[in-house]
Amino acid sequence: MDQENLTQVSEFLLLGLSEDPKEQQLLFILFLSMYLVTVLGNLLIVLAIVTDTRLHTPMYFFLANLAFVDICFTTTTVPKMLVNHITGRRGIPYAGCLTQTFFFILFISLDCFLLLVMAYDRYEAICHPLHYTTSVTPQLCSILVGASWTVSFGNSFVHIILLSRLSFCTHNQLRNFFCELNTLLKLSCSNTYINNVVVNSEGSLTVIFPFLGIVASYILIFTAVIKIPSRTGKQKAFSTCGSHLSVVTLFYGTLIGVYFSPTSSHTAQKDTVAAVMYTVVTPMMNPFIYSLRNKDMKGAFRALASRRPVLTH
Repeated sequence: MDQENLTQVSEFLLLGLSEDPKEQQLLFILFLSMYLVTVLGNLLIVLAIVTDTRLHTPMYFFLANLAFVDICFTTTTVPKMLVNHITGRRGIPYAGCLTQTFFFILFISLDCFLLLVMAYDRYEAICHPLHYTTSVTPQLCSILVGASWTVSFGNSFVHIILLSRLSFCTHNQLRNFFCELNTLLKLSCSNTYINNVVVNSEGSLTVIFPFLGIVASYILIFTAVIKIPSRTGKQKAFSTCGSHLSVVTLFYGTLIGVYFSPTSSHTAQKDTVAAVMYTVVTPMMNPFIYSLRNKDMKGAFRALASRRPVLTH
């Protein structure tokens, strides 16, 4: 191997979504609009839940945490892409790329665990309604959220430590709009066997395990709902789960498609489109999904807009 190939790169080039100048302008407007909607929508969810005492329940506590994480998740990737569009530069320093990857893994892991915690909350509320207030306590909610942060941080830290040990030679072009772990591993000129093993093993812990937990929770929920004699009771039970199921389907559908589908089916374009779905579209859709069919959230939004205190009953 010659000396050129042994040179460690100092920055990576993010090729983005398009190299056409006209398409880049349209993409800039599109992603700026989506980012602003995402931040505003999720911030409104957090403010509404914090200010409305009627929403101080486990379900909305977890939703507020999910909304906060989604703001952070989108902010990890989109602003850098927008800055690159404005400046005309595509470079991101090596240290900046690793930092972006760290927070990307952290927040995507948190999304997975929070969706699992929310499924558990719905399971307890529907399958054990009489014991719900004593089983899902504020202390348990804090423990579940704290555990989600701890495991997610540890997962992200391990990946970054292993990634920092790799060498990147002359190839520094990332066919994506952010520093994504799998894309970086493909560029490395080092042996990535350990990295791939950890991706597959910890990926099962942070993605597949929560997904299977969500599926198991909803199987038990549907079994319990079928036994409800009244049609109104069934509709109410399904309505409380519909929003969560929509988000789970959208998020996990694209995520599993990227990380757990056969490698032969992958193309750079497909992976980039899927990445846009779970990093930008899903966080943007969450406020709409959770508020359009939720009377409590609509009331909290109206109260927040009119700056009136919400009276508790």
